[in-house]
This record gives sequence, structure tokens and C-alpha cells, in this order.
Amino acid sequence: MQTLGVVARLFPLIEAGEKTSTIRWRETRIVPGYLRYICDGEPTKTAIVWVTHCTDIPLSEAAAFVGRQAEWPKEVMLAGMREHYPEIRWEDVVQIIEHLTPAETLKRSDFPA
Repeated sequence: MQTLGVVARLFPLIEAGEKTSTIRWRETRIVPGYLRYICDGEPTKTAIVWVTHCTDIPLSEAAAFVGRQAEWPKEVMLAGMREHYPEIRWEDVVQIIEHLTPAETLKRSDFPA
């Protein structure tokens, strides 16, 4: 199963189903299918989600793509991404990973036991 680490402050949002996408730059490529999020610093905390779409897009278009342009103007988006990727630039292409909530994923007939 694919895996991705996620910072501890965002992990509860994934668990609660409030965070259904993530933006990654120069990390392992993710494809549609099952994905296990692992909480950074607490590797026993995991959440399994079903990845529905993966899209490569310039960072400059990412906030609008996920419907967060009002919350993430350029300065906010760049600052947030540079917390994780200090070298990222506004024109760099990122991968947007969209997924079901853990609760929705659990209802899939092929959910891994």
C-alpha cells in the first residue's frame, strides 16, 4: 500500500474527514488506490484513504483547484508550502492528491482487512 507522512497538526483533520486532499512536491508519486497516511512523530497513528484523483498542476493554480483560493492567497500558500519544501517556487509543478475520507474508504467492499 502507498504511504505518505503527514505533520501531526494536520493528522486530526484527515481522521475527521475534513482534509480530503494534499499537495506534494518532489515526493514519491501517488496513484489512485489505497493510501496509508502516517502521522509524523507518531507512526502508530495511521489513516487509510482511497485516492480518487492525482493531478499535476503549477503551485500558482493549486489553491483554486482545491477551492481554497480565498483562504490561500499567494503569500499564504507559498509560506505554507515552504514550511515543508523551502526551495519551492510559485511556478513549480506540484501533485495534488484527492481522496475519500477514512470513513468513506472503510465502506469500500475491497477495504483491506
